[in-house]
Amino acid sequence: MNDQTQEPSSDIAAMSFEEAVAELERIVEQLERGDVALDKSIEIYERGEALKAHCEKLLSAAEKRIEKIRLDRQGQPTGTEPLDTE
Repeated sequence: MNDQTQEPSSDIAAMSFEEAVAELERIVEQLERGDVALDKSIEIYERGEALKAHCEKLLSAAEKRIEKIRLDRQGQPTGTEPLDTE
């Protein structure tokens, strides 16, 4: 089982944000239906947690790259500065 839990994480690391979100949505649907055996539910829940962490990491990296435009008093752009995420 350890081999299975390590393999998906490398698989997840290669996913785009959109791919990870799509798989996470499928996992949530499976768990909400409730027709999955307990062992399988735990396995896919753990994968969902890994997908969620991957999405959060990708979002954080994207936020760091976003800049906001500075405007002068007349509303004209004067440059950019890092986005204040707080």
